[in-house]
Amino acid sequence: MARGSSLIRTLDIGGVLAPTNLVLSPMSGVTDCAFRSLVREMSGPALGLVVSEFISSEGLTRANPKTLAMLRFKESERPVSIQIFGADVDRMARAAEMVEEAGADIVDVNCGCPAPKVVRRGGGAELMRQPGRLGAILRAIKRRVSVPMTVKIRSGWDDDSLNALDIARLAADEGASMLAVHGRTRRALYTGQADWDLVARIKAELPIPVIGSGDLSGPDAVLSRLAESGADGVMIGRAAIDNPWIFAQVSRRAAGLAVEPPTPAQRVESVSRFRELLAETLEKRAYIGRLRGVSCRLVKTMPGSASIRQAIGRAVDGAEVVDIVRGALMSERPLAEVA
Repeated sequence: MARGSSLIRTLDIGGVLAPTNLVLSPMSGVTDCAFRSLVREMSGPALGLVVSEFISSEGLTRANPKTLAMLRFKESERPVSIQIFGADVDRMARAAEMVEEAGADIVDVNCGCPAPKVVRRGGGAELMRQPGRLGAILRAIKRRVSVPMTVKIRSGWDDDSLNALDIARLAADEGASMLAVHGRTRRALYTGQADWDLVARIKAELPIPVIGSGDLSGPDAVLSRLAESGADGVMIGRAAIDNPWIFAQVSRRAAGLAVEPPTPAQRVESVSRFRELLAETLEKRAYIGRLRGVSCRLVKTMPGSASIRQAIGRAVDGAEVVDIVRGALMSERPLAEVA
């Protein structure tokens, strides 16, 4: 598959070289250190870049302990990008400095989050309605950090304000080293279909790398979108929660190799490993909810998954979650006998 092989390549982000152009998308409440590490381990070198969940510039600059803890990452995650959000120019610039001081390779500015709690305060997708403020934020960050600055946007606020191309030009003019485009409006949230024609138009206009996001459910979808849009890379988000092996699968498919779904043993391993990674940073009572949630996603395509998920939801600790998954996936006995 010669064409597929040419689609997967290194990505130069302002001098930071990602080994591939396959990027783990920032997801609130998901892409913490533990989850990023899990995906890095499951997909290996096929994963080019990981991006943190968005981090509040207010929380960082006010030294909120929980927010500061979100800057944590492992050396094994590199290259790593830390995404920040907010609307205050000085606080965003100081937060970017803190990201650099923490040792991150890249600082990413969130201009796409649709969450009401974010846009009400002027951050996320609201910045696309305030280009003057956004320009000031990007200029201030560019003056105060030496690591590359990137920006993630949506197509616009709603169908009557599709200004992604204007915002993309603004970001490039203010020194962004890469732009990520999710082809949905803020009002659409995650409904409907992502507009990959928009990604193609922006790619054709900008002198910096442009990567696309949205509706990348599997290897074939990823390679088709790369080929059709001409994008420099892709961000994969929700599909990676269900399938942290997806980056390796894309790489294999691009090389013309067969792609097999993860085995039951691999799924058990991923749940067990995620438990270990969560335990490195969180107390048992704090991580059980995260472990339950991701474990349910990891088994949802397996036979009898509804019963497995119900059992996981009743688990009282991490060890029990792993035992339930192992018993259900590695045994021929009915779930009632092993859960």
